[in-house]
Amino acid sequence: MYSRRADIHARFDGQQRGGIATPAKHSIVIVFTGEEGEEHGYSDRWRDDGVFEYFGEGQVGDMVMQKGNRAIAHHAANGKSVLLFKIAPRGVVFEGEMICEGYQVRPAPDRLGNLRNAIVFELRLVENVIERVSDLPTTVGSLASLRERAFAAAKPAPAKSTSSTTVFERSRDVRDYVVARAVGHCEGCSQRAPFVRTNGVPYLEPHHIRRLTDGGPDDPRFVIALCPNCHRRVHSGVDGAAYNGDLREKMKAIEIA
Repeated sequence: MYSRRADIHARFDGQQRGGIATPAKHSIVIVFTGEEGEEHGYSDRWRDDGVFEYFGEGQVGDMVMQKGNRAIAHHAANGKSVLLFKIAPRGVVFEGEMICEGYQVRPAPDRLGNLRNAIVFELRLVENVIERVSDLPTTVGSLASLRERAFAAAKPAPAKSTSSTTVFERSRDVRDYVVARAVGHCEGCSQRAPFVRTNGVPYLEPHHIRRLTDGGPDDPRFVIALCPNCHRRVHSGVDGAAYNGDLREKMKAIEIA
């Protein structure tokens, strides 16, 4: 149980009123949900498929994609994590870190009871999100042609298939170009790839500098080729976050588009 004022806003700042707080100095978007929202025209709910439907901000009239609503919709591309809190009688309870899979615009009553267009975000708990890079054979070609295909395939949000979890499909073209760009050496530690695949391509793993939850777009400017050791260091090492920051700085020199 947290105090919204003392534990959240005193530490992170952000708007103290309303359901969405966007602290300017922190890479987070904080959203609040509670039963009292229903009197203002909000009907947040958990669906059977694990999605949390969260009504955007705007009490009267049509909701518009600006301010807090835009912050949620574009949190991934902006490198922001969405934190969901439930309002309780004596404070707020942390529900978890979420990822916005998309949103709907549908008719719903506003605070005055008038029908309007409401923005309803589809949020899912991060632990129910799986990232998967295509296991199809690596394409061999010139670096220039692979780069052209990679940037053509780059997109702010990867395709997904949904069940009780969400599987995000990463682009094969981006992977192929990033591995070729590394010329057989880890772009993290500069060591040679540990072995060569059966098709003659050095084995390196694409790492998204930004996770899906931090805005991991399929874009060569945010993907680095790592040896398995460096890749595990980022995800499992005690200094993983700091090392990922180092890789982010390296990428500025590796890929300039």
